[in-house]
Amino acid sequence: MECGNERVLLDAGLSAKQLSLRLEALDIEPDSLTAILLTHEHSDHAKGVDVLLRKRAIPVYANAMTKEALQWGLKSSIQWKVFHTGQDFRIGEMEVHPFPIPHDAAEPVGFTVTAGGTKFGLVTDVGYVTQAMRMHLREAHALFVESNYDEALLEADTKRPWATKQRIASRHGHLSNTQAGELIADVGCERLKSVVLGHLSGDCNCPKVARETVHGMLENGGLSEVEVQCASQDKPTEWVEFGQSNRGAILERLSGELQQEELF
Repeated sequence: MECGNERVLLDAGLSAKQLSLRLEALDIEPDSLTAILLTHEHSDHAKGVDVLLRKRAIPVYANAMTKEALQWGLKSSIQWKVFHTGQDFRIGEMEVHPFPIPHDAAEPVGFTVTAGGTKFGLVTDVGYVTQAMRMHLREAHALFVESNYDEALLEADTKRPWATKQRIASRHGHLSNTQAGELIADVGCERLKSVVLGHLSGDCNCPKVARETVHGMLENGGLSEVEVQCASQDKPTEWVEFGQSNRGAILERLSGELQQEELF
């Protein structure tokens, strides 16, 4: 995510090597990052932090519980910037608001980022949709929302035991395509221009199914002009630009699916 002079990496769930390669494929030097912003401590969202920062002094923004859950296993000297969930903080021109989400982590959060009248919202690894999530994500120009699984594909999956399937679909698991579509259709308005679906399961989902499910629900809600795309686990995603650059707009770039699929 980029705005003004700030270039922020949202989660770092790939290896440091893969993070660097994917950033460089998009002409982003890893050394040019000005901050790393973490949603929670699970390895598929944070495992690249340690090695990536062995030789780089990039501040890491996390709440106290996420920091505590991570720091004992880290060898790098991390420049922590601890925020309080529910309280705004600033990174350059960006005003960041972290809000609580339901997931089986220490203190997981979603984020809204506002700059120059432009708003971006992100939620990933969410067990179910809360009223607080709906409230915070409203009026956004762009959204990144977890769309982990298709209900029918999850039910038909033979690789995961029944208990694991129940865990994925539980209130401490992940959002389905349908749940993601319902959330986006509920919070979307005429300002919403772009949606990126992320954290897609490689076995229990596919980009075509996720995109068609969500786009169909947006069409039914009168939001047919919203662009819907899926972040890939295998390659970087192209630039997603929104807002007006001459007013400190947010320019979001998702350098691939920076969090890998959780394997329960």
